[in-house]
Amino acid sequence: MNDKTLIIIKPDGVQRRMIGEIIARFEKKGLKITAAKFMQVSPELAQKHYAVHKGKDFFDRIVKYLSCGPVLAMVLEGPKVIEISRKMMGATFGYNAEPGTIRGDFGTSQTFNLIHGSDSPQSAEYEIGLYFKPEEILNYQMPDQTWV
Repeated sequence: MNDKTLIIIKPDGVQRRMIGEIIARFEKKGLKITAAKFMQVSPELAQKHYAVHKGKDFFDRIVKYLSCGPVLAMVLEGPKVIEISRKMMGATFGYNAEPGTIRGDFGTSQTFNLIHGSDSPQSAEYEIGLYFKPEEILNYQMPDQTWV
């Protein structure tokens, strides 16, 4: 059975022209993109996205960050996709992330960390529902599925 996760290439990743590099890493790993949307996140949507952090001192800052420019929101699918994608992203702060991870290779900022990925199946279900309607998520087979 395949799991799903939400991945967002955040405004700094978009503005640094990293979309292709990041997507390529996930595809080379064998993960499947089942939905993608290039969009501007409204402050209201960002507040819903980060609702779990409401009341924390950094809440307003992360809402402003996610909504400050265009993002690419994607649904990835694959076995253990949440665990795999989080390892691929690396530690939250780029200066703590291991080389070979997305944040470790491309990020040094504490504030701007390039990418978001759901941290649990429950978060993935909630977050995917914020960005995609069920009919926007495609179900299809990849020809290399047997090998991945």
